[in-house]
Amino acid sequence: MAAHGDENKRSPLKAWLRALERTAPIERDPARTLPLVIDSLAERCGERQALLSSDSTLTYRQLAAACNRYSRWGLARGLGRGDTVCLAMDNCPDYMAIWLGLTRIGATVALMNTNLRGELLAHSLSLVAPRHIIAGASLSEAVRSATPLLTASAACWVRGDDGGHLPRLDEAIAALPGDALEPGEVPAAPTLADRALCIYTSGTTGLPKAANVSHYRLMQWSHWFAGLIDVQPQDRMYDCLPMYHSVGGVVATGATLVGGGAVVLRERFSASGFWADVVAARCTLFQYIGELCRYLLASPVQDEDARHTLRLACGNGLRADVWQEFQQRFGIPQILEYYAATEGNFSLYNCEGRPGAIGRIPPFLAHRLPVALLRFDPESGAPARDASGHCVRCAPREPGEAVGQILEAHGATRFEGYTDAGDSSKKILRDVFAPGDTWYRTGDLMRQDEQGFFYFVDRIGDTFRWKGENVSTTEVAGVLATCPGVADAAVYGVSVPGTEGRAGMAALVPGEKFDLTELRRAIAERLPGYARPLFLRIVSAISVTGTFKLRKQELTLEGYDPARVRDALYVDDPARGAYVPLDARLHAALQAGQLRL
Repeated sequence: MAAHGDENKRSPLKAWLRALERTAPIERDPARTLPLVIDSLAERCGERQALLSSDSTLTYRQLAAACNRYSRWGLARGLGRGDTVCLAMDNCPDYMAIWLGLTRIGATVALMNTNLRGELLAHSLSLVAPRHIIAGASLSEAVRSATPLLTASAACWVRGDDGGHLPRLDEAIAALPGDALEPGEVPAAPTLADRALCIYTSGTTGLPKAANVSHYRLMQWSHWFAGLIDVQPQDRMYDCLPMYHSVGGVVATGATLVGGGAVVLRERFSASGFWADVVAARCTLFQYIGELCRYLLASPVQDEDARHTLRLACGNGLRADVWQEFQQRFGIPQILEYYAATEGNFSLYNCEGRPGAIGRIPPFLAHRLPVALLRFDPESGAPARDASGHCVRCAPREPGEAVGQILEAHGATRFEGYTDAGDSSKKILRDVFAPGDTWYRTGDLMRQDEQGFFYFVDRIGDTFRWKGENVSTTEVAGVLATCPGVADAAVYGVSVPGTEGRAGMAALVPGEKFDLTELRRAIAERLPGYARPLFLRIVSAISVTGTFKLRKQELTLEGYDPARVRDALYVDDPARGAYVPLDARLHAALQAGQLRL
């Protein structure tokens, strides 16, 4: 059975205090970066396991030695401040050793999305102009096919055997010493202010962007989360999220390591094998993305469901309609939901375990982390302003865009931006409440209750306006997911000639007992008229990114044209009171504005 632990340790106040205690010393020593912390952990933890995968393990001492070898490999090639190395590898212990070792000497490591190919991969590489590209053997071909599209040349390396196409990084470092670096061995060691990583946005609403991540943020993320979840040496974190992402590659790994625990790495998530793996690996912690919890809940009951020793699940995106059932079925003692963005300048934490809430900022930290919700104008795509030109704060429970004030005096509120200055500028809102103030735009709509808890509403751009009302795609999808016979749903807005705004469309994955008549009846009972999907698309699966974000951009572009969409399409016919097949004739009538919607 799951260990329920000490209730006192789960006190929200104690969690906040532990996080503050862990992070308070960071700025006192600007030269102490995460790679140096790993060195000190190697001395203290020695042969204790640090990073484990199905085919390799690194103890703390071995991790530090591997980092030192990668540092020396980089130094031998003249890498240092201002140089970038791209890393395209699947999850494995050496993944972290590579970027720790190279950032130790001042280089920046760009963590490449392993799902990208061709022009998208070339675009992401070009954003950071790398001197070297390191690929895992399984990604060697993808990297080699993208490099001819680059405007500047980069040396390519492979870790593992790719058939002799690229020089072997693993062979190059094997002959290098793994002992501690000498004080003068690194010509210009980085400080907390220097950039360590570039981590990419998923590109769900456009081309990927490369976010700058400083050594300060790596230290802050790792130590803050280690305090919040109270990592102890006996803890083992189950991490099946991609290591090219900030959650799977820095938060889950860094927080566990600085607490002296072990990280169990898996290349990918498997709903059918998850609990057996967690039980076998003796994990006590689990880093989730909300969709993973929903997949697990939809999986058949297994004996291992209740045999695990998890004490806490930590992550973001756990929907309210899934939360309690997930926690009860699998006996998870504590769920720590939070809200954060790789490039963001604030985070929210739900230490109280309130289902559906993405977090709050306790009153004693409000002055250090100013966050506001601004009334949003969907027509202009920007926060609304009053007669004086200032933005308008939302009333309690009124949805608005979340923004965080940029205060240079507080390192945690800085906005480090992207590699592209233009992209960075678009995320900064000026003269919000006073002349000259600057705030970071999240692009997320939230609402806040009277107790200060925030609730996610939708992404700006996903929310659309229909029949004079704002429609949240997230909220509609949540309702559809509870309807009988619906296994999965994605909601988006589509343009219809002769109408204002965008009409709702839903891509549905049918489950058992799926019936259009019953579905329409359930939708009518649970959603107001303006929020009910006008169009339905029946699909076998809904495509997601490597971090399980819905790929709605392609769905939106394809729309409801039967000439472009092979899936079954339906339109809600109010005259018949039913969803009817959308064929070429009906589509032509819609395009001509001949149907009343």
